[in-house]
Amino acid sequence: MSPSPAVRRRLRLGLPRRMFSQLLLMQVAVAAGVAVLATGLFLAPLGHLLDDQAMRQALAIAQTTAAQPQIAEDLQSTRPSVDGPVQAEAERIRRASGAEYVVVMNTRHVRWSHPDHAQIGRTVSTDPSEALAGREVMQIDSGTLGRSARGKVPLRDARGRIIGAVSVGIEYNNVRSRLMHVVPGLFAYAGAALAIGAVAAYLLARRVQRQTRDLAFSDISALLAEREAMLHGIREGVVALDRAGRVRLLNDEAQRLLGIGEEAVGRPLDEALGEGRTTDVLAGRVTGTDLLTVRGHRVLIANRMPTDDGGAVATLRDRTELEQLGRELDSTRGLIDALRAQDHEHANRMHTLLGLLELEMYEDAVEFVGEVVGDRRATAEQVTERIHDPLLAALLVGKATVAAERGVALWIGDRTLLPDRLIDPRGLVTIVGNLVDNALDAVAGTPHARVEVELRAEGRAVVLRVRDTGPGVPAEWRELVFTDGWSTKRPPAHGKRGIGLSLVRRLAERQGGGARVAEAEGGGAEFTVILPEAFEASGARPAAHGAGAPGEGRGTCSAQEAPGP
Repeated sequence: MSPSPAVRRRLRLGLPRRMFSQLLLMQVAVAAGVAVLATGLFLAPLGHLLDDQAMRQALAIAQTTAAQPQIAEDLQSTRPSVDGPVQAEAERIRRASGAEYVVVMNTRHVRWSHPDHAQIGRTVSTDPSEALAGREVMQIDSGTLGRSARGKVPLRDARGRIIGAVSVGIEYNNVRSRLMHVVPGLFAYAGAALAIGAVAAYLLARRVQRQTRDLAFSDISALLAEREAMLHGIREGVVALDRAGRVRLLNDEAQRLLGIGEEAVGRPLDEALGEGRTTDVLAGRVTGTDLLTVRGHRVLIANRMPTDDGGAVATLRDRTELEQLGRELDSTRGLIDALRAQDHEHANRMHTLLGLLELEMYEDAVEFVGEVVGDRRATAEQVTERIHDPLLAALLVGKATVAAERGVALWIGDRTLLPDRLIDPRGLVTIVGNLVDNALDAVAGTPHARVEVELRAEGRAVVLRVRDTGPGVPAEWRELVFTDGWSTKRPPAHGKRGIGLSLVRRLAERQGGGARVAEAEGGGAEFTVILPEAFEASGARPAAHGAGAPGEGRGTCSAQEAPGP
């Protein structure tokens, strides 16, 4: 429905809707107001200034008249009359100075001179007592000739005695006419200033119109509201930076992903986040699209887009769950491959058992079954006797199965002994799983492939070592391998590589520890992770050695030995 006529009238009578029109109207109104105010502020003191000038002019004429000694002598020696010398001299001075009147009086207030001859010999209409008392007076007052600016001074004889007073008046209409004469010129200047201000306001409004694309204030307000709702409602982190690298905007998701709060706004990025790959990516020191980085225990994908003002906007996506799912998918595929291989192996064993039974070699069949079952049971028992945490034990038993199917010998080191009651068993599972997976990838397909895992407790600390017989890690790569997104392997189908070792170091550093890689004895790589506060504070921890543990004197093989040459 269209708005009613009354509503349309209200809209027409109100402010215009477009920002250009509103801004121009407001600026012209401000310029006009300033011009009127400046004119008024100028006129107000100008009137007082003209009054003061008129009074000072009248006072100066009175002082000049009173300074003539002949007037004082004539005042004392003659009577007041129209033809008297005092009247004649006063009229000469009045005409010469342009004053309205020059009145000379005695101490009894009687006039000796006046422009109106009828007033000569009469007393003055205003009180001259201050002048007769020896003081000079300036004032705006009304008398027989109307309102005037007046100056009064005492009249003294040759010995300095006051014998009368001189009063001079300047017609007030002359003062007002001088003021009115100034007003047109002043208004002309004000009008010119207003015109210049209007032109400047128009140019400024046009510039704002181009920059805001002729949007109305309501449209801009709505856009700002929608922007705030969008920024804080989306499930992607948004970080805006200014040209100096300071954080300008930070939405809720970015605060959650980066682990910082609103206090980071206005601070330099390096100060708000600290050093690291995440800071380098957001600051633009690392370029590219879909850059991988790790912040805390989160895996993030970052993209950065520069803005026209020299700043930038970066978006962050949380890939932690996706990476976990991808790793679970890889583990599941590996397990499926292992199960498929075991299925073939199981079929071969069943065929062997069937042949032994058909040949009536019953004792050999019993021995064969015992060996098969015993090998698997021994592997699980050997792991659980040395590693008491069920999650870690289950992980290593599963990895042993996968390693066996890939032709790799997975060994549990001689000194391995790990009690339960870990503070963060899942974190340690992630660390062990990543390191074992990398080791299996490194040695797969090599002769005499072997991976050794050593887990031991030292007080409240856990020391983990994973050694392999692979090609090892060159010295120049030993720090790069822990960098987010760095990998020498081809990315898998579900995502990117270069996350596992970065997560290992981050999880270790979060517990106050660290991770490093060195060359293993006999070749290959040896990864060492130390977690200083891995156990709860209460309770004594077993010593970090294998004395009295099963299999003392040699490493425990928890997977089948790789086939010999």
